[in-house]
Amino acid sequence: MNSLANSVTRLKWSAVAFAVLWTGWMIWWSGDYDRVNVTMLTICGALAGYFWYRIMRWHFQRKGLLPRDVHPPGSATK
Repeated sequence: MNSLANSVTRLKWSAVAFAVLWTGWMIWWSGDYDRVNVTMLTICGALAGYFWYRIMRWHFQRKGLLPRDVHPPGSATK
C-alpha cells in the first residue's frame, strides 16, 4: 500500500476519533441529554472533526510530513 495513502487514511481516522471523543465529551459535560442538544452537539462534533482534519493536513504538509500535492497529476475526478 502506498505510504501517502496510508498517512492520509490514518489522518482521516484520527479526525473521526477526534470528532467522536469531542462529541461524547461535550454531551457528557453539558449533562443535558435532550434530543435537540444531542443533535446540535453531533453536528458541531462533525464540523470540529472536519476542521481538525483540514488543519492537521495543512500543518503536516507545511512540516513536510505529507507532500503538498496529495493527488497525483491526472487523477482528478470529472
